[in-house]
Amino acid sequence: MLEDCKSALERWGGVHKLIDRWLDQRRELLVDFVELKEISDAELEAVTKERIDVFSELLMDYISAGHFEIYPQLREEARAFEDDSALDLADRLLERLEMSTGLVLDFDAEYASPGRVRQNLGRLPAWLERLAHGLSERFALEDELIGRIHARHAPDAARAEAASRP
Repeated sequence: MLEDCKSALERWGGVHKLIDRWLDQRRELLVDFVELKEISDAELEAVTKERIDVFSELLMDYISAGHFEIYPQLREEARAFEDDSALDLADRLLERLEMSTGLVLDFDAEYASPGRVRQNLGRLPAWLERLAHGLSERFALEDELIGRIHARHAPDAARAEAASRP
């Protein structure tokens, strides 16, 4: 039994570390987004394909980590805790996340080549506004997903819940 507790702690502690790294990626993405927006607002012609590529790569890495690492781990955690309501919520939230995923993929395609960057540079400020809105919604949904599934099943949350029972 002690061994089961140890492996569960290691497993979900590992998920916690994975989420922490992912949230660090989010922070890096946001810093880069703000820098790109400031350059775009100050002197649009100064924005290069390489600069857009740096941002696009961070964006695609963040989205991919969510879809292929974080979301599956959170669903597995909900299954392990037999939390059907969390699984239902995850399904609903993941469906809503698809809209911003499509937006990110469209942005990446829009600026995929030097010719497309030259052709679409004038639309970059509008794209950044759309991404700001889409990412803001995405982050709120992801935070809800993490809070509902992972934070609720974290060892500290379980101890607090047990302590609050009469």
